[in-house]
Amino acid sequence: MALKVFDLQCDHGHVFEGWFGSHEDYDAQQARGLVTCPVCASASITKRLSAPRLNVSHLHAETPAQGPAVPAQATEAEKMAALQAAVMRQVRALLRNTENVGARFAEEARRIHEGDADDRPIRGTATREEREALAEEGIDVLALPDFFDDDRLQ
Repeated sequence: MALKVFDLQCDHGHVFEGWFGSHEDYDAQQARGLVTCPVCASASITKRLSAPRLNVSHLHAETPAQGPAVPAQATEAEKMAALQAAVMRQVRALLRNTENVGARFAEEARRIHEGDADDRPIRGTATREEREALAEEGIDVLALPDFFDDDRLQ
């Protein structure tokens, strides 16, 4: 399935990408209040003008770890957009390099901790109570926003 990627912005100025099956899918989710900002959870979202990939390598250098360099004369909004894009690159790297174990997260984290499963980076869902129990057992976990469970972001 081909996904549509839209540049979106919330009413607080956070810029982020949204991935949808179609324009109609975006419209339907927006109408139901399902499109929210990953930074502040605002549901007041608008589509920004976006262009297809452009070859602008002659304008600034790019390093693999940091992504495109931001020109010194960039506006604050451009700097914020570049920062948010860098964060999303890191999110995608995290998703690519972890196994999504879903609702089995607490169980699998225990198995890894006890040596009953291969030591590997995992992600998934756990209730607050499960996270607290893991912490009491000496198993470090970090709660992340739900969108980290969406393998389509990779």
